[in-house]
Amino acid sequence: MAERPEDLNLPNAVITRIIKEALPDGVNISKEARSAISRAASVFVLYATSCANNFAMKGKRKTLNASDVLSAMEEMEFQRFVTPLKEALEAYRREQKGKKEASEQKKKDKDKKTDSEEQDKSRDEDNDEDEERLEEEEHNEEEEVDN
Repeated sequence: MAERPEDLNLPNAVITRIIKEALPDGVNISKEARSAISRAASVFVLYATSCANNFAMKGKRKTLNASDVLSAMEEMEFQRFVTPLKEALEAYRREQKGKKEASEQKKKDKDKKTDSEEQDKSRDEDNDEDEERLEEEEHNEEEEVDN
C-alpha cells in the first residue's frame, strides 16, 4: 500500500497526455486544473478498484477480473461507459490473441528453420563422407594399378 496520499496519484505525464488528447487544438489548461483532474482521476480509480474488489470478494476470489470492473461501473452508476469498456476489452483481447498467434507462428518458423538447417548440415556431412569415401576408393584403385 502507498505510504503517502501523493503516491496514489496517477503520473502527471499520463494525465497531461490524456488531457491534450481530449481538448481541441489551441486550448490550454492551467497547472492547477491539471492537478485537480489528476487527483479526481486518482480518486475515481481507487473507488472503482474498491467496488470491483467487493465483487471479487463476493465471488470468494482475490483476483479482480474484467467482469468485476464492469459490475463496479454499473454499481457506481456509470452504465453509459459499460458498452465502450466492453468494446475496448474485446479489442484488447483480439490484439493479445493476435500477438500470441504471431509469437507462436514465429516460434514454429524458427523451429522449421532450425530443422531445415540441421537437415542441410546432415546432408553436407553425408556428402563430405561420400566424397572422402570416393577419394579413398580412387586412391586404393590407383595403388592397385601401380602394383
